[in-house]
Amino acid sequence: MGTNFDFLETKEQYSDFAESAIEAEKSLLVSPATCAILSRRALELSVKWVYANDDDLTVPYRNNISSLIHQSSFKDIIDMGLFPLLKYIIKLGNTAVHTNKEIDWDEAVLSLRNLHEFIRWIDYCYSEKYNVKDFDESLLEKSRERRKRPEELQELYERLSAKDKKLEQMRSENEKLRKSMTANRVRASENYKFKVDSISEEQTRKKYIDVELKFAGWILGRDYIEEVGVEGMETPSGLAFVDYVLYGDNGKPLALVEAKKASVNPVGGLQQAKLYADCLEERYGQRPLIFITNGFEILFIDDKRGYPKRQVAGIFTKDQMQLIVNRRKNKKPLKNIDINSSIANRYYQREAATAVCEAIEKRKRKMLLVMAPGSGKTRTAISIVDILKGHGYIKNILFLADRKVLVQQAKSNFKNLLPNLPLCNLLDEIDNPEEACIIFSTYPEMMNAIDETKNESGKRLFTPGYFDLIIIDESHSSIYKKYKDIFNYFDALLLGFTSTPKDEIDKNTYKIFELEKGITTFVYDLEKAVEDGYLVPYSTIEVKPKIMADGILYNDLSDKEKEEFENTFEDDEIIDDSLSSNDIDQWLFNESTIDMVLNRLMDKGLKVEAGEKLGKTIIFAKNSFHAKAIVDRFHKIYPDFEEDFIKQIDYSINHVDSLMEYFATRDKFPQIAVSVDMLDTGIDIHEILNLVFFKKVRSKSKFWQMIGRGTRPCKDLLGVGIDKEEFLIFDFCNNFEFFRVEKNTGGLGIQKSLSEKIYNLKVNIVRELQDTQYEKDKYIKYRESLVKDLRDKVLSLNEESFRVKLHLRYVDTYKNKDEWEHLDVKKVSEIKEHISPLIPPIEDDELAKRFDYLIYTVNLALLQNNNAKKPIRSIVKTAKELSKLYNIPKVKEQKHIIEKVQKEEFWENVNVIELEKVREALRDLIRLIK
Repeated sequence: MGTNFDFLETKEQYSDFAESAIEAEKSLLVSPATCAILSRRALELSVKWVYANDDDLTVPYRNNISSLIHQSSFKDIIDMGLFPLLKYIIKLGNTAVHTNKEIDWDEAVLSLRNLHEFIRWIDYCYSEKYNVKDFDESLLEKSRERRKRPEELQELYERLSAKDKKLEQMRSENEKLRKSMTANRVRASENYKFKVDSISEEQTRKKYIDVELKFAGWILGRDYIEEVGVEGMETPSGLAFVDYVLYGDNGKPLALVEAKKASVNPVGGLQQAKLYADCLEERYGQRPLIFITNGFEILFIDDKRGYPKRQVAGIFTKDQMQLIVNRRKNKKPLKNIDINSSIANRYYQREAATAVCEAIEKRKRKMLLVMAPGSGKTRTAISIVDILKGHGYIKNILFLADRKVLVQQAKSNFKNLLPNLPLCNLLDEIDNPEEACIIFSTYPEMMNAIDETKNESGKRLFTPGYFDLIIIDESHSSIYKKYKDIFNYFDALLLGFTSTPKDEIDKNTYKIFELEKGITTFVYDLEKAVEDGYLVPYSTIEVKPKIMADGILYNDLSDKEKEEFENTFEDDEIIDDSLSSNDIDQWLFNESTIDMVLNRLMDKGLKVEAGEKLGKTIIFAKNSFHAKAIVDRFHKIYPDFEEDFIKQIDYSINHVDSLMEYFATRDKFPQIAVSVDMLDTGIDIHEILNLVFFKKVRSKSKFWQMIGRGTRPCKDLLGVGIDKEEFLIFDFCNNFEFFRVEKNTGGLGIQKSLSEKIYNLKVNIVRELQDTQYEKDKYIKYRESLVKDLRDKVLSLNEESFRVKLHLRYVDTYKNKDEWEHLDVKKVSEIKEHISPLIPPIEDDELAKRFDYLIYTVNLALLQNNNAKKPIRSIVKTAKELSKLYNIPKVKEQKHIIEKVQKEEFWENVNVIELEKVREALRDLIRLIK
């Protein structure tokens, strides 16, 4: 009996994948798992064939199958209805290779059907004669399945893959044919009659919900049943059917899943789902958890414990649900708690732990604690973990910090105070996360770990319900803004700590923790800590050099200063004969400025050893070059001091950890640490007497953490019986003045990447061009080109990424070309919130991108009738610099535009179309300017 792919043997052009497709169908008689693997392999070969034969495709950097199908040029040419079919083939194949999950007959058949659909599309586009029949299931024969072990399937997959041709080889072999094959596809698309099989509502539910259940480890017939009848509903017969009921090992329902159409808001099914839960509770004596989903959003309701509905990122595993249900009986109330005083050894730490417990008792899920730097935030966190575990509220905990050293430090503290808890530092390869109940990680590492970390059976370890508590070492809105997908993905209690005074915390941080501004879960501020004697106060010496306020005018400098100015800025084309206060950072590298800072420190700094030696000091430097310059100048102007008296401490230094240990030891050098980020936060060195702010700080949270490096008390530091009573801060960069001025502004927010800024500018321009005055061909074409670029970026997003999945509704929406036809305020807001942050960085020269940003900024200003003098000046200045490079042929070719841009009359009547021509002509020349 033949196969559905026999037609391929009659067409020589498909020889690269014909045999693999036929073998995939035949292998169904071996086992569905083998069929799933061979279908995936046949898909990979057929996708590579398309890349090898179509000139319009660009091979991505990584040419695995997932990268190939997500490449924007590939998505541009295929029928978008095929895309979910391809993803299904890949996912099922991966499941067969890497896990113990059973692949059933119907799943394998669906994979074959999807493969046939894609190959049918290939034949429609690239063959001279299209004659493929519909997929015929009657050609398939069922047989007794011979189950293979995963390692056998893995070996099979690797053995077959080793035979595949390299894509580069395939493209080079087909170079002559590519143009004609591409022309065939273009002709086929002009009168497009190909139709992908439509997906019914039931199949849609199966696609989004059944896969979700299987991913969470639920097995149909064993763990859950579909269409379960319940009695007692408000229907004529009193009978109704629950879409899915998920059962525990004891046969009682753990949860029900109410499925809604993809187009329906899942909230609409809430009352119906609760009535179903009532019926099941009446029958079994156990109220199930409730999930309501439309395939995009999943709502979770645990109304037995009185929690309101909340959105979750996925359906939980059976173990996780059983744990939630068991806690209804097993957890102990958080009242009259017994706090271990050997962990929380200060009264306010115990008060903080009590405040958190009271909040949880009131069903709060997000808690924010304000605690002065040096007051023992980690001890407080450990105490809270100890209480919540002891009372049965939590099992797995995630501790997040923004630096590796803070992660290591936190793990060490937990190990000392809770020695019986298994711990894992995700940054340490020898630690096993599957065996730990507390995971310590930086934010970027956790972002990667969600997708990449697998358990022993090959399943994703960090599922949405994995953690019960997330602890944020230092909470502020920029952390949440940048890494909020972590907190949206995990359904966990959120416990945040911050050193920023509560009146200085920006409103966005309060919003994150669902608190009113000024009202936190607990506060123990620096003033109170000093009053209690747990911390020491600071005094400040605020040095405000004239240059910091007024800038520098070359003609006002002395001859010696002019020479220094020239030596400092001779290679900087942006600097003319003056330097504004905004650009003054560069003056930090000036020798006389460094000398002034060091002299003031050595003269006024707090001393030890009867005033003979400068106390331990941190100089906060701008970057490694700045730090090195400071160390070099110190040795020049203070040659009598030992080499180790001052040391640069940053990530560029070998064995920097040992240097930090020496600095933390009272009787060892260095005495001055010139730090770039490494000593700014989280380091507890009680001997520190002086802090030097020799860089601008524009994060309130970081500013207060830096101050916290000096707050720790120290016995006998100044002599026998003379304790440390204060520390001194030198501020040379107006940081204290800045935060006094800005304290009521609500925070600075997070810096967006240049690529994200450009994307948002284009979105705004597209919206402005909708105005009727721009209904002219040139503007319409310009708008269409922008829309295509914006939409292509959305199409290129990898939907396998958990971050993209969290925003899938919006990604799916803005793939649709029609959604871009008219952008209103709501759409623009949605794009900027849910799409722009997902767009990967533009792979291009940075200077060219900065020029793009200038042009788009002016374009938007023109469309909105706003002032754009500053970016225009920058564009003119760039043109002047290019006019000096006419000896370069590429630059000379654009002489007309370069000269035109420098004329005032050009800017008097300029429009966005002319500026776009300027951008295209000059952007790639910017890098030639030294």
